[in-house]
Amino acid sequence: MTSTTSVREYYEKATRELSAPFAIVDMAAFRANAAGIAQRAAGTPVRVVSKSIRCRHLLREALARPGFAGVMAFTLPEALWLAGGDSGDPVSDDILVAYPTADTRALARLAADPRAAGRITLMVDDTAHLDMIEAAGPDPAHPVQVCIDVDTSWQPLGPRLRIGAHRSPVRTPAQAAALARAITARPGLRLDGIMAYEAQIAGVGDAPPDRPLYGRTLRWVQHRSRMELARRRAAVVRAVRGVADLRFVNGGGTGSVHTTRRERAVTEVAAGSGFYQPRLFDHYTGFSGRPAALFALPVVRRPGPGAATVLGGGYLASGAPDAGRLPQPYLPAGLSYSPAEGAGEVQTPLLGAAADTLAVGDLAWFRHAKAGELCERFSHLHLVEGPEPAEVTAVPTYRGEGRAFL
Repeated sequence: MTSTTSVREYYEKATRELSAPFAIVDMAAFRANAAGIAQRAAGTPVRVVSKSIRCRHLLREALARPGFAGVMAFTLPEALWLAGGDSGDPVSDDILVAYPTADTRALARLAADPRAAGRITLMVDDTAHLDMIEAAGPDPAHPVQVCIDVDTSWQPLGPRLRIGAHRSPVRTPAQAAALARAITARPGLRLDGIMAYEAQIAGVGDAPPDRPLYGRTLRWVQHRSRMELARRRAAVVRAVRGVADLRFVNGGGTGSVHTTRRERAVTEVAAGSGFYQPRLFDHYTGFSGRPAALFALPVVRRPGPGAATVLGGGYLASGAPDAGRLPQPYLPAGLSYSPAEGAGEVQTPLLGAAADTLAVGDLAWFRHAKAGELCERFSHLHLVEGPEPAEVTAVPTYRGEGRAFL
């Protein structure tokens, strides 16, 4: 497939028996993207980020590939499910929950299940988190594993200028060591690792289209941030290792796998969005991926020349509101939104000369701005693979298995 036209024809032939709206994953692209992530990691294990995939079948597919080990979950109930708590069929026996939890019921379930406690590691950055875990009554013979989350923001002028996400209050080696001592003083807890995710590097494309000056500035900022963090992350790890052994030190994301893995202090990196390659990950100088996850909407109206209206489509991504959070009209090429309507709840007008090639009943194909959030809109992903005629297999998303964790 060498053109968007042939790609579109391939997808439409493969899915001709499906009723739109539906979502697909191009498995050749998914596997090529996985291979690219592993190549950039260059032997450093890659932990698979579940929130960017939200499909147990594809999590297993990713973990079965060389270079990938362990899951980074986003909630404790999700982690308990992935650990086999309900089905006895675990996706992984090494699950790191990327965000602190205040779910007392889930904590009680974890504390009461030695098998789950051995498979799941909780994120902490405050003694209040330790208090909540202890209140669940963990068995010292099967302690709850915890990981210290470290702030990675770049603050060249101190706290007055923060470049990066508002995450952990733990920033310095002394603060991390103090929390490590508080953890090791509690028999029901065990310090398992450190995480330091540099969102301002991993999640921000450094080659924004049509903005060359801003791109150069952004790359300079990311370089300076990366240098500062590498020194500070190493110092934090040394300080914490002076208190207790660590099983892992996690860092990075899809956009920074190839740079974070160079740090000696880092033992593993994380990636998730790069498997699907959503539109927000199109603009990086360090790598490129193939669009793997798409959704199709049916044309239901032709309101006039240069306009075609599809059913639904308002699948906006989370984050600061701007046009970049809209799905991208992808196939046929050349479609754009109406400035007055954008992507709508029940209908989305699409404008441009390409709209005149669409008849009622035809499909318009879109890419979501982010990765796993697409799966909250669809109960199944239709996996398309092989040469024509392609094989199509439907697998459930989290939603399709009756799970909604946020």
